[in-house]
Amino acid sequence: MNKSSFFIVGQHAVIEALKNPKRKVLRVFLTEESKKNIHRKSPTKNLLNDVKVYFKTKKELDKYSTKENLLHQGYVAEIEHLEKPILKEFIKEKDNITLVCLDGVTDPRNIGALIRSAASFNIDGIIIKERHYPSESKLMYKASSGAIEYINIFEVSNINSTLKNLKEKNFWVYGFDGDSDKDFTKTDWKGNNILLFGSEGFGMHQHTSKYADFLVKIDIDNKVESLNISNSAAIVFHHLSYLKKRVD
Repeated sequence: MNKSSFFIVGQHAVIEALKNPKRKVLRVFLTEESKKNIHRKSPTKNLLNDVKVYFKTKKELDKYSTKENLLHQGYVAEIEHLEKPILKEFIKEKDNITLVCLDGVTDPRNIGALIRSAASFNIDGIIIKERHYPSESKLMYKASSGAIEYINIFEVSNINSTLKNLKEKNFWVYGFDGDSDKDFTKTDWKGNNILLFGSEGFGMHQHTSKYADFLVKIDIDNKVESLNISNSAAIVFHHLSYLKKRVD
């Protein structure tokens, strides 16, 4: 397990990290007002037990967020990485799994927003290339609004070999491509599925798209060229969540 520590900022990011029993929070820097707010948010459990707390002014906390041009809202924490979940072990334990695979998506804000949507609609996990995952990005943590504490992030060294292995284990791979003829809502979405999203502007890599069993699209008005990836993902996640609830 990687024991290196890093800083996150923002109310939701810090409070959800404190709530997560699996997350090691080393230090918290708060204003007096944000400390009161933590107790208001969690009146029955003291989230600051066993955590080193330092009180700072807003100005003192600015140094942790000005570089990224983020609002810290009076909350900064130093945390350790969570233990990385292992994809091979995870898929042994569940049925009807829905995973997201990000091919070449590197923008921390987009990844954070996508994580937030994935957690909101009970997606089972996100597969991302280890090299492309900004694991210590304040921007990603802030954009995920604390949801990163509740989603499995599977970091892999090779996307293509991962997709190949999953296909051999009865997963269907759906590549999202604006040029496809098939609307994604016309699919049954049964069994184990991978939702494969490419980067904005470039789409899926050609050598990765060949692992897709189906190419599907979100049907949008042709006046609009495309949607931001995190918006696209949220639409898909919501639809799949709706279908699952109908079956349940």
